[in-house]
Amino acid sequence: MTEQSTTDAAPAEGPDLVAEPVAEPVAEPVTEPVPAAPKDRRKLFAALRWTAAVLVFAAVGAGTAYGVVQPERTKIPGLSTLPDGRWTYPELAKPELPAGAPLPGATDNPDGTHYAALSGLLLPAPEGSRPDDTVKADKDRKVEPDAFLEEYAPEDRPKLKESFEWEGLRQITGRSWTMPDGTRTRVYLLRFHSSGFVDTFRGCGINTRLTGADSLSVDLSWSKAKTEQYSAVASSGFVGSGTLSSSEFSLYEEAKPFGDEQVRFGCLQMGDVQGVVVQSRKGGLPTIPFHQTVILQSQLLS
Repeated sequence: MTEQSTTDAAPAEGPDLVAEPVAEPVAEPVTEPVPAAPKDRRKLFAALRWTAAVLVFAAVGAGTAYGVVQPERTKIPGLSTLPDGRWTYPELAKPELPAGAPLPGATDNPDGTHYAALSGLLLPAPEGSRPDDTVKADKDRKVEPDAFLEEYAPEDRPKLKESFEWEGLRQITGRSWTMPDGTRTRVYLLRFHSSGFVDTFRGCGINTRLTGADSLSVDLSWSKAKTEQYSAVASSGFVGSGTLSSSEFSLYEEAKPFGDEQVRFGCLQMGDVQGVVVQSRKGGLPTIPFHQTVILQSQLLS
């Protein structure tokens, strides 16, 4: 590097002009040349850069795949806290069948006979609930007919009990629970000798009179929400699939004006089993948890 030199400027002429001082030259610092990195070190740096890039893209890709593969939380009624009021149920699993026994929906089981233990087909209680003794069941969830008939108006019980004796009732199982908001749920499964006897069951209909609800009306919100609700449950990966016909469901609600407590009443028929769901709560009942309970119980029976 060569040093820069300057010459003093001549003084300016004229009485009013003064020569400005000239700054002394400053030598630039001498910088030692940086040796080039060896070829093998350059390769190492390049490899590290590519590795870091690959890891970043892999992390982003994995997050994207997780978001695509995981179903939307709003479509899983049993697994998350949802804004529409659905309850969180445990993962559903059907009980084991005896060796060689067909499923109720199998082609070689046209009557839809359930060979699994009836207690194993009962819907489990949702998270946050507490068991209660509304359903009078033994340790095997077995319910006596008289205990089940307590859900019905006292004057209607004798005829219903008589029909049980003549129309092939084999067994009743049941479970009940209460949610923190005061909603009480009772679920019953009635097994008959065949689906033909289920068709004659007189305990489900618009004219049914329940304890605390002498008059029922059709749950109009069910027909509107049925397709959307069932699709959401079925797409969540729970047991059961397919589309259920409307004839397999009968959903009712206590006709308005109701008293301090409202009652909702659901009936579902699957082969040789009649399911009955009763919910009640002071001040009125939301529809979604009731529909959810009926749908999930139907999946366990399908």
